[in-house]
Amino acid sequence: MKDTPGFPTLLETFFTSRLIAQRRASPHTIASYRDTFRLLLQFAEKRLARAPSRLTMEDLNAPLLGAFLDHLENTRANGARSRNLRLTAIRSFFRFAALEMPQHSGLIQRVLAIPNKRQSRPLVGFLTRPEIDALLAAPDRDTWLGRRDHTLLLTAIQTGLRLSEITSIRQQDVSLTTGAHVRCEGKGRKERCTPLTKSTVIVLTAWIREQGADGTRILFPSARGGRLSADAVQHLVAKHAAVARQTCHSLTDKRISPHVLRHTTAMELMQAGVDRTLIALWLGHESVETTQIYLDANLTIKEEALSKTTPINAIAGRYQPDDDLLAFLKGL
Repeated sequence: MKDTPGFPTLLETFFTSRLIAQRRASPHTIASYRDTFRLLLQFAEKRLARAPSRLTMEDLNAPLLGAFLDHLENTRANGARSRNLRLTAIRSFFRFAALEMPQHSGLIQRVLAIPNKRQSRPLVGFLTRPEIDALLAAPDRDTWLGRRDHTLLLTAIQTGLRLSEITSIRQQDVSLTTGAHVRCEGKGRKERCTPLTKSTVIVLTAWIREQGADGTRILFPSARGGRLSADAVQHLVAKHAAVARQTCHSLTDKRISPHVLRHTTAMELMQAGVDRTLIALWLGHESVETTQIYLDANLTIKEEALSKTTPINAIAGRYQPDDDLLAFLKGL
């Protein structure tokens, strides 16, 4: 019978074998899980006065992990969302440990039973049609940067691609012929194709012609020709939003980010009557339930539903037009 691994070996195997080799987790996921365990090991070292490399599975019991989660909230001022993300990483490791260390099944089950903390869920932010037009008009299209930013914003709003997806698109991922679409690799390394409207095709065709057709070239490059960073995209969105606010005052109290553009796509589709299942496919959602947040925020749909109901304490009956004279006065 082979020796069971200790906690340090098991944690290394979890990252190298489970996350990287088997699940092919994204660099973002690996970095998030890494940071979680760095914080946890530092906390355990202070609490138990023991070096991380000497910790055992028995040390990482439910009470200690509960204290760690409380530490994140009370000392590090993490919100419920951040706390739950850290707990997700811990659960993933302990599910892996259940296969490798069945003798610790009781301890592992108690850890897996630690509940998520409930959190408030604000309505998603999105742009109305006049606000979209103001944002798209903000870049100075007499400059190369302005034309790039305009094309990027238009593509983002029309396709609903995530920030990481739109910055990784290359020219070869865009088809501008019959059945125009853009192909990307989303969460979970799942590929999907998103159709393009005629107006977006026209703008993209002109942009690619200006760049020079080269399938391997990044579609929206930085000034140096490389891939735009997340910070760079957030900066350009904020910069053009500031310009748009000067002509569209409804943007004054709105926080506009790349993800708000994605929400805007979903709301445009929903208000056009597109089914939730198709919107989930369009956006690359794992579950159609994720799309529920847009239904919650769609006041237009709620107003349409309200108009079909009978007001409380009102007597239902057939519609009776106004008297001709009253209708005349009402129309003045």
